[in-house]
Amino acid sequence: MRGRPKSVETPPVIAPPWVPFEDRRRARDEKRDAVLRMAVKMFLTEGYHRTTLNEVAARLNITKPALYNYFRSKDEILVECYRIGQETYEANIEGIERQGGSGLAKVRALIRAYVRAITTDFGMCVTRLDDRELSTEARASVRRAKRSYDTAFRTRIEEGMADGSIMPCDPKLAAFAIAGSLNWIGHWYEPGGELSAETIGEEFAIRLTGGLAAK
Repeated sequence: MRGRPKSVETPPVIAPPWVPFEDRRRARDEKRDAVLRMAVKMFLTEGYHRTTLNEVAARLNITKPALYNYFRSKDEILVECYRIGQETYEANIEGIERQGGSGLAKVRALIRAYVRAITTDFGMCVTRLDDRELSTEARASVRRAKRSYDTAFRTRIEEGMADGSIMPCDPKLAAFAIAGSLNWIGHWYEPGGELSAETIGEEFAIRLTGGLAAK
């Protein structure tokens, strides 16, 4: 008489020890982003020169060698902060031309967009930190971007003069006056304070164009 066949046990499923590439890349990007966000906050509150990589690593509860996995130096972090700041401005300003409307309406929309950018940490970085700390190439890139913002205001003011929504003026001086007022927001704005970025943007859009609007 034959015996019963022995049951075959199903081997346990063992998770592979290798993390999928996409997960590893995502985790690395998240850690790199955390380094940037901590560094830019410290640059703005403590000052660039007073902030050390040791302090950034300590705030993140990692070692300094671990931080070097993402950035080789403090200068490299600063360059990246400026780059993100510039992208923030460009993203906010990009769609204004497609909205249509008068030159005055575009100037006001540009002011609101500029305020949205400058009230972010990376946006503040562009106006508050000294770009002379950057390499020659990076500094030239930042200054080109700043000139492009000035040109955007000047162009919209000229459009308004042409369509009659803005009274005759010196577009260059008017653009400087607007940009100078907006840049100072980065020095006094308090995230989570009584005034939201939207409130500030709306108020500045009206006040800074009050003397430009055609009667």
